[in-house]
Amino acid sequence: MKKLNKNSLDGFINYGIVIVAFAVIQTAVGMGKMSNILQSLLVPACCYIVMAVSLNLTVGILGELSLGHAGFMSLGAFAGITASVLLQSAIPVGPLRLAVSMLVGAAFGALGGVIVGVPVLRLQGDYLAIVTLAFGEIIKELINCLLVGCDENGLHIAFNISGTLTIDDLGMTPGGTAIIKGAQGATGTEKLASFGAGFILVMLTLVIVLNLVRSRAGRAVMAIRDNRIAAESIGVNVTKYKMIAFITSAALAGAAGALYGLNYSSLAASKFDFNTSILVLVYVVLGGLGNIWGSVIAAAVLGGPAAVLRLPDAGVRHRAHPGDAGHQQPHHQNLPGLEIQRKGGRLTCSRNSFPSPPAA
Repeated sequence: MKKLNKNSLDGFINYGIVIVAFAVIQTAVGMGKMSNILQSLLVPACCYIVMAVSLNLTVGILGELSLGHAGFMSLGAFAGITASVLLQSAIPVGPLRLAVSMLVGAAFGALGGVIVGVPVLRLQGDYLAIVTLAFGEIIKELINCLLVGCDENGLHIAFNISGTLTIDDLGMTPGGTAIIKGAQGATGTEKLASFGAGFILVMLTLVIVLNLVRSRAGRAVMAIRDNRIAAESIGVNVTKYKMIAFITSAALAGAAGALYGLNYSSLAASKFDFNTSILVLVYVVLGGLGNIWGSVIAAAVLGGPAAVLRLPDAGVRHRAHPGDAGHQQPHHQNLPGLEIQRKGGRLTCSRNSFPSPPAA
């Protein structure tokens, strides 16, 4: 009988830990030991774990800084929502329709990865980061101009570039359904996401990424990260292996976006802004660049609190004017930050403290 090597044994142990964690959480939910707020954070936490692991494939394993990862998540989210509405009569079973919608989201995320990766991966360093940042913002603005509906005649799509079009301009029959309403996003979506589906997606993501990293393609990707010139000199096709890592990362982000989108009855494109990309990048940096299990832990521990802090963003908040009675100026403190640098083909991070404001 062939003995398991150390990597395989460690992998099975780590997978077992994830399965045990899922079982413990499911038991707590079934026994009513978990509050509704914590239960509502389970699916977003799974989505953030997948996002962090997939981004670590690009940033940590490939060594390229991407600042537009939320754009792929956005593509997957709205593609998955659209697929779910279109397949409502053809696939009435919710879990099966969710799985198909996640596959559609992954396909659209991969398509976005191809569109961005072909011209962009020829760039390096800061130039790649700037272009991916622009991609994420462009996707957000395009979805803000997108009107999508469906009826018995099929799918109706229009771009509201002028800002004068409405859902009525799609020409749907009276029984038609509006799916995406421009800046309002997708509203009235049937919530299909579940913690079980999120757990399965997390496990699939870990299996795909870890097996890719340990494969011949993964070793080629890490060789490109360590020294691009040396990798080219021994015949490694740099563009090919960069595309493999980048498209895989984008597809997983699209699947996570579809799961995330089908967890809420309404979702706007503004959710997937630059701040979301930076939030996921923080999980990657704190978990360790190239450390897949570190990304899982960082996203699991910090994803819940981050979601709680972002909950008020979904509604309308009153902002006190400086002249209002009882208004106080915010108190500033020294906040430790992270500074990301490129050294010898690798991305490194270091602590950076912001200067204190001058005394009043």
